[in-house]
Parts: sequence; structure tokens; C-alpha cells
Amino acid sequence: MDFEFSPKAAELRQRLVEFMDERIIPAEAIYRQQMEASGDPHFHPPVIEELKAEARTRGLWNLFLPHATEWTEGLSNLDYAPLAEILGRSPLASEALNCAAPDTGNMEILTMFGTPEQQDRWLVPLLEGEIRSCFAMTEPAVASSDATNIECSIRRDGDEYVINGRKWWISGAASSRCKVAIVMGKTDPDAPTHSQQSMVLVPMDAPGLVIERALPVFGYQDREGHCELSFNDVRVPVTNLLGTEGGGFAMAQARLGPGRIHHCMRTLGAAERALELMCRRVVEREAFGKPLASQV
Repeated sequence: MDFEFSPKAAELRQRLVEFMDERIIPAEAIYRQQMEASGDPHFHPPVIEELKAEARTRGLWNLFLPHATEWTEGLSNLDYAPLAEILGRSPLASEALNCAAPDTGNMEILTMFGTPEQQDRWLVPLLEGEIRSCFAMTEPAVASSDATNIECSIRRDGDEYVINGRKWWISGAASSRCKVAIVMGKTDPDAPTHSQQSMVLVPMDAPGLVIERALPVFGYQDREGHCELSFNDVRVPVTNLLGTEGGGFAMAQARLGPGRIHHCMRTLGAAERALELMCRRVVEREAFGKPLASQV
């Protein structure tokens, strides 16, 4: 098997490594200072915007997107995977390059299935890094890792959809910059199992959409949150439907497939950096008169 990087991936990888070493890693201390000074676990630190501006000037922007657009030529998963591994080395990197979940998957769905009007309203500002988004699929009452189990109701009423249900672990929903949710629910419970679900675009300020709480993870609040949301007779126009009615399950697979690769590669990068930090510590930290690395 050939494990060599393609020329395109190798060139981007070199530029990304330089950006990480020169700007991203040094900015982590500034990020922590700005977060602590704000007193808000969901604050948007100014240093993130500085990094985003520089990433654009370096041509390291929207690299995740496999589809050619006016913003990017498109990059295959094979070429993006080693870049995602590098991004995983810092919690700042993905957002700095506009390659952060859940926006990445949402942008892919909007690119593939969005109407021109939906793309103008939501995809363009997402690709520009001006707003954030969330993906509302998981529910508290069912094993919704299998999307056929979801119970959230999306009922058509004239020229509107009426949404009722609860979602949780909705990453990013606590951010003031999160402006739209892609909500997955059932439009036809009597249809074949994999054709019951649909996806609709719901503005975060829609009446009836309530952020109930930001859920802690091991006692900590992640920035931008993992939220519990309730939808109480939330109404959106039928033009907010993504793709076709009954096409939600298939679109979810199109979205989640590449996302799994991205997450796995970033996790590898995080693990590599953690191992490097541990290796450095055992030669620098002394106990009982000698470095930990020399302990028997």
C-alpha cells in the first residue's frame, strides 16, 4: 500500500505545520487568558478571530470541504485526513481554519442538498466564518445514535412545518454566534423505516425553541456547550426543508461518514501531542533526586 502524501496534501501539510508552530500553539496561552478574564464558559475570544484572519491569508481555509466552490477547490478525505490529524494537536486549530464540527458537516449538507436561497442565507456566512451552527439529532428518551429511533415530530401545517420534541448533547448551541440548527425529526411515522425522517433548518431565535441547559462533561462546561433543547410548536416555512421529505436518514449518513474520519484523525493528533508532553515531562520532572525517566 502506498502511504505517501499526494503533492497537494504534502504542500498543505507543510504550510499547516508552520502555522501551528508559529501561531496556533503560542496562541493557546492567550486563549486561556481571554477565556478566564471573560468569566463566560461560552465566550468567543478575540484571538480566535485573529487566527481565522491569518489562516485565510495563508490559504488554509475551509480545507474540509470536498466540493469545489468559490471558497475552495475541494479536498478529498484522503488528502484532508493528515491535515485533520495536525489540527487535533490544538483545541484552537479547527475553528481557526473554519474546519470545526458541527459546522463542517452542516456546510457539507447545505452544499449538497441546500437550495440556492438556503445557501445564500446560511451556507455563505458559515463558509465565511461569520456564524456558527448546530446539528440537532440526538434525543434523551431513545437510543438516537440509530436515527430511526428519533421521536421529534415535524408536522406539515399548510405552508409551514411545526416541530415538537426534545434534543440533547447539541454541540455549539450555547454560543451566541450559533444562528441556525439543522433539526432531524419524523415527518411520516408510517413510512418505511428509513424514509420517515427529514431535516429542516431552524433559526436559533425561532419562537418555541428553548435552550434548556448546557450539559456538563465530567463536571466541565465545554466552550459553546452541549445543550438540551426543547421545541415547542416551533414553526418554520416549508422552504426550510433540506432535500426531500423522507430523505433525512440518507442525508445524515452523507454528513456523518466524513465526520467520523475527521474526528478520528483529530483524536490521533491530540493523542500524539499528549504522548509528546508526557515524554517531555518524564525527563524534566525530578523526584527522589533524579528525573522520572531514570526511575526504576
